[in-house]
Amino acid sequence: MPAGAQSRGKLAFPKGFIWGASTAGHQVEGNDTASDTWFMENIAPTVFKEPAGDAANSFELWETDLDLCKAMGLNAYRFSVEWSRVEPEKGRVSQAALDHYKRIVAGCHKRGLRPIVTYNHFTSPRWFAAAGGWLNPDAAAWFAAYCERVTRAFGDGIDHAVTFNEPNLPKLIGSLNLPPQIAEMDRKTLERAAELTRSERFVPTNVVLPQNLQPMEAAMLVGHARARQAIKAIRGNLPVGFSLAIFDDQAAGGGTAKRDAVRRHLYGAWLEAAKADDYIGVQNYERAIWGAQGRLPPPDGARRGHLGAEVYPASLAGAVRYAHGATGKPVLVTEHGVGTDDDATRQWMIPEALGHLHKAMADGVPVKGYCHWSLIDNFEWIFGYGPKFGLHSLDRKTFVRTPKPSARLYGAIARANAV
Repeated sequence: MPAGAQSRGKLAFPKGFIWGASTAGHQVEGNDTASDTWFMENIAPTVFKEPAGDAANSFELWETDLDLCKAMGLNAYRFSVEWSRVEPEKGRVSQAALDHYKRIVAGCHKRGLRPIVTYNHFTSPRWFAAAGGWLNPDAAAWFAAYCERVTRAFGDGIDHAVTFNEPNLPKLIGSLNLPPQIAEMDRKTLERAAELTRSERFVPTNVVLPQNLQPMEAAMLVGHARARQAIKAIRGNLPVGFSLAIFDDQAAGGGTAKRDAVRRHLYGAWLEAAKADDYIGVQNYERAIWGAQGRLPPPDGARRGHLGAEVYPASLAGAVRYAHGATGKPVLVTEHGVGTDDDATRQWMIPEALGHLHKAMADGVPVKGYCHWSLIDNFEWIFGYGPKFGLHSLDRKTFVRTPKPSARLYGAIARANAV
């Protein structure tokens, strides 16, 4: 049992453990019209299945979302600030947007929720992408200035700051079972976006061409360091980190060398960068089994989720152990979940995964908390509204959120601080 654990329940977590649910601005707010992603969704051709539109209308219904968290018995809410709302045009800052997000932070505290704030969750202003995005030499300075504004506006109320959400995802996507035509549609979408914005190149953060992977990673590493510096200059005691998408990478059939090479490629630079941070955010959805020649298919009979991904509850603990071992930093699970229409799978996975996470903590891995993805069914990027990751279902016409059985199950765990 971890030091300081409470006595309630079979497997108790430490006092003060973070129990949260996660969302992202563009995926729930709706009508994020100044963002690069909104622009790409609404042109032709586009790689996006459908536009986000009103999403869950959370820009208006943010109090409803906070009430959902409180009703479940959670003590934290992870959400993102949309840079495109704060700075819809280069150099033009919206005080109204800053005040809006400040109200969400205050609303969290009013309900006993710790605000975990992501400064950049894949989306950026359209003007930023049209200026070359992270390939522009001024990108890091622009991002740091934005982070400075946000922190000055309401940083005193933030519990944990997350500069980037999954900055390694473009690399990791190559390991996922995505339809092969997506890469071609990526290229066509970006060509059309550049044409319509009359820019030399349109470079968003969440649709990345292969030749841009390395230069964008290098630039974003600088951007993270500059952002951390800007945030700390205003509030030195605010924990700052980023979230990393991490498989539970396992070796089989002589695949150790392959697995280790993949790890260096997918995570290496970011894990090194995390050594200067206060914590490492881990986002895990599946394991990857590596043989000598490449990734192996999931075992026969495995439960499957979105895109056929194996639902393997122990994967979270495996990713957490690896992230801490590679960085020496405490871990905050910023996302973990499953895309499925079968909530019974989610109900099975959550306690199983938390049991394995508890074992990792008992073995000495410092874990600050767990945030489930997602609070509500929402817009899942190029796949639109098809995948269902939410603890609550969403009626897209009325915006009514309805708790699934998994919400009640997870809430009971959070209230007991034990699984």
